[in-house]
Amino acid sequence: MRNNKNSTQKMTIAESLRLTIQQEMERDKKVFCIGEDIGIKGGFGGAFTVTLGLSEQFGHERILDTPISETGIAGVAIGAALSGKRPIADVQYSDFLFCAMDQLVNQAAKLRFMSGGKLKVPMVMRAPGGATTRGSQHSQSLESYFLHVPGLKVVCPSTAYDAKGLLTSAIRDDSPVLFFEHKLLYGSKGNRAEKGSISPVGEVPLYDYTIPFGKAKIRKKGKDITIVAIQRMNLFAEEAANLLSEEDIECEIIDPRTYSPLDEALIYESVKKTGKVIIIDESNPKCSLASEISSLISENCFNDLKAPILKLTAPHTPVPFSPPMEDFYIP
Repeated sequence: MRNNKNSTQKMTIAESLRLTIQQEMERDKKVFCIGEDIGIKGGFGGAFTVTLGLSEQFGHERILDTPISETGIAGVAIGAALSGKRPIADVQYSDFLFCAMDQLVNQAAKLRFMSGGKLKVPMVMRAPGGATTRGSQHSQSLESYFLHVPGLKVVCPSTAYDAKGLLTSAIRDDSPVLFFEHKLLYGSKGNRAEKGSISPVGEVPLYDYTIPFGKAKIRKKGKDITIVAIQRMNLFAEEAANLLSEEDIECEIIDPRTYSPLDEALIYESVKKTGKVIIIDESNPKCSLASEISSLISENCFNDLKAPILKLTAPHTPVPFSPPMEDFYIP
C-alpha cells in the first residue's frame, strides 16, 4: 500500500513521524533510533509516542533505550554516524540539548570541515520544544541557538505532510540535522496527549517522498502584508489572517520550514510585493530567528518597505510555570 503513488492517509504529526521512521528503517538497515524510553515494553514510545511499536518490529538492536544521559545519547549517535550508520537520536525535551552542546557544536558540526570532507556525520537529533505548562526548564524554543553554528541544519515542521517529507530528507542527509518538533503540534493521543494540544491532522502520502531543505512554503497567498510564522505560530497567523480578510486586508503567510538553510529568496519576493512584514516567533527576542530574518529583510529589501518591520516574540524572560502567565508569554 505504501508504494501506491495515490495512497494517502489522515494522520497527526506524531503518526507521520512514526511512519517515516518505520519506512526509513525498512529501506536502510543502517538507520536506527536511540533515546530514552523509546522502546520499553508497555511504554509510550518516547515522551510523545513517536516510536510506539517500533521495537516490536525492529527489535532492541535498532530501537536502543538509553539511561537518562543526553551526553551519552549524542556521543553514541555521533560515533555511530562517523562509522557509517544513520542514527535518529531522541531527547525527551529540547531543553536537554544543552547537556550535549560540546558533542553537537564542537564535534558533529565541525568534523566534516576539519577533515576536508572525508568525515561525514549523517545523524538526526529529534527534539520536542515549545511552551506547554512545564516551566522554564521544559518549555523553551531553542532553534535560534543552533542557527549560529555552521555545519548544523535546523528543521521545524508545522504540518503532518511536512513532518514526513522533511524527516525523510533529514535521515538521508550526510550532515547533522536538528529536528525540532513542537509538543503541542504532535496530536498524540491517550496518556501522552499534551494539555492544549492542537492536533493538526493532515493528509499524508503513504509512499516515499522528500521535501528539500531551504524551501519555504506559502501557507496563504496575499498582497497587503507578509507574515513570516515560525512553526506553531503558523496556526495563530492563519487565525489572524482570516480575521483581517473580513476587513479586506489580505495576508501572505510564509512558513520557512527549515531555518538553516533558510529560503531567503521567497521571503524577499513576498516582502517586495507587500511592502509590510510581521515575523512571529515563540522564542525569546534577542538574537532570535525573528531578529535574523528582520536583519536580512532590512539589508535586502529596505527600499521596498512601506513600514517598519514588526517582530512578535515571547518576552525576554524564562518561560513561566503558571498557565495564565504562560498564555500571556506566548505571542
